[in-house]
Amino acid sequence: MCSVPALEELCAFVRDGDTVVVHSMDRLARNLDDLRRIVQGLTRRGVRIEFVKEGLSFTGEDSPMATLMLSVMGAFAEFERSLIRERQAEGIALARQRGAYRGRKKSLSPERIEELRRRAAGGEKKLGLAKDFGISRETLYQYLKSNAPRLI
Repeated sequence: MCSVPALEELCAFVRDGDTVVVHSMDRLARNLDDLRRIVQGLTRRGVRIEFVKEGLSFTGEDSPMATLMLSVMGAFAEFERSLIRERQAEGIALARQRGAYRGRKKSLSPERIEELRRRAAGGEKKLGLAKDFGISRETLYQYLKSNAPRLI
């Protein structure tokens, strides 16, 4: 039912009769399917869910009208979120054209990248290297497969 660690913790903690207060529907779920699944899963367990921004509450004893409102408002939240992502991507593309957007700062200096490559070539485990350098395994593999230091 829950996929994000903090949300999993919340889902495991709440009990029958509890109320979960959420600022907005888009803060609880990333899309309408997830929203419905989470709300239905919690309300089936007797948990009340209140959405402050939308002014809606769900208890599990909801009418077809409440289900419709959840679907409609959730669809609007998902639509709004996709518009924001689209605008953000457009803004980044324009900033890159102007030379104002350089991306994220490199995680490792060129010297640390060479040390990483040397230790990996020496047979050290990738997971241990990632922990030692404070980077994800994906970032580690990107550094190892590139010939020159890259922006990650």
